[in-house]
Amino acid sequence: MKVTIDSFSGFCFGVVYAIQKAEEELSKSNSLYCLGDIVHNNMEVERLGKRGLKIIDHNDLKNLRDCKVLIRAHGEPPETYQIALENNIELIDASCPVVLKLQHRVRVSYDQVLENDGQIVIYGEIGHAEVNGLVGQTEGNAIIVRNEDDLHKIDFTKPITFYTNNKEQRRIF
Repeated sequence: MKVTIDSFSGFCFGVVYAIQKAEEELSKSNSLYCLGDIVHNNMEVERLGKRGLKIIDHNDLKNLRDCKVLIRAHGEPPETYQIALENNIELIDASCPVVLKLQHRVRVSYDQVLENDGQIVIYGEIGHAEVNGLVGQTEGNAIIVRNEDDLHKIDFTKPITFYTNNKEQRRIF
């Protein structure tokens, strides 16, 4: 059997950047915390773990002080940056620029939505890091939908700004 790997397969540029940032820091200090798995690939997480990357969650972050923490490509909500500031944690922010742009769009839209008694609706998985970052831009007020069963959460008599997981925005009135 011959196996051919597509030359376009692999990690997106945001994940590649996050891995590069982790490797740079680990070459200097041999220890670095990462808020969640750096990538959805067990072999890569294990490889970096052997180099000193320690995966933590948000509860762990609250208990850390005076250290360095990598923010992976998925981005983070504003509260993560606040915790880091309060706990003297140096953040190495490897958030994907595409994710940051979407977070900014959601934050700007949220201010407009409040003025018009509207709603921000995000299509995605509850608890997913990127979705958490987007919801954080709305002070936790975005409505998350995964499928038709979640549509009851939306008030269709109010303006809706809808964000999909593929970064496209559509307005429904």
